[in-house]
Amino acid sequence: MSAPPQSIDARFERVLERAEDFFMKKGSVHQAAVAVAQRLDAEGIPYAIAGAMAMGAHGYERVTIDVDVLLSRAGLEQFKRAYLGRGYVEKFPGSRGVRDTEHGVAIDVLVAGDFPGDGQPKPVRFPDPADVAVEGRRFRILPLDTLIELKLASGISAPHRLKDLADVLELVRAVGLPADVAERLHPYVREKYVELWRAAQVCDPE
Repeated sequence: MSAPPQSIDARFERVLERAEDFFMKKGSVHQAAVAVAQRLDAEGIPYAIAGAMAMGAHGYERVTIDVDVLLSRAGLEQFKRAYLGRGYVEKFPGSRGVRDTEHGVAIDVLVAGDFPGDGQPKPVRFPDPADVAVEGRRFRILPLDTLIELKLASGISAPHRLKDLADVLELVRAVGLPADVAERLHPYVREKYVELWRAAQVCDPE
């Protein structure tokens, strides 16, 4: 049974409001990102913002409902010791990810040394944020080439992660990335980057 029209309208209005807040950088996701970055810095824990927010930093913005952050395993343990019960709770007992209780936003943690996508061993793995993070004004961000590598490795290995491949395609379009970016990527993902780069050059008919 389809939802009543007023219900659809109300949901659509909420989507518009959340999208406007996100792109104006005043929504709960941005507030949660600022808060977790400040707390990681306060503890001296190396980190790198990843996922959709990192893509926005590199030139392709899309709405997201959570914050992805790369930590070392030791960094994750230190963060939990410092902040569980003080603004954050585990999603479930023993989970890597946490929830920001003030802003109601999930903080998804990627752990250095783990493998993207299906989680199975592959030539590309999550790096140590201490080695790769790019220092910004308020955040430490995953560098562009690393972000692309991880998204490609994820999408290649996990059929349910096709959005990661679409993110790379849209990033190519938004920023005008050249084909020779492939030369800077791990051989495991080069062919897929070139394939997506070619797809990104095709324009929809007017």
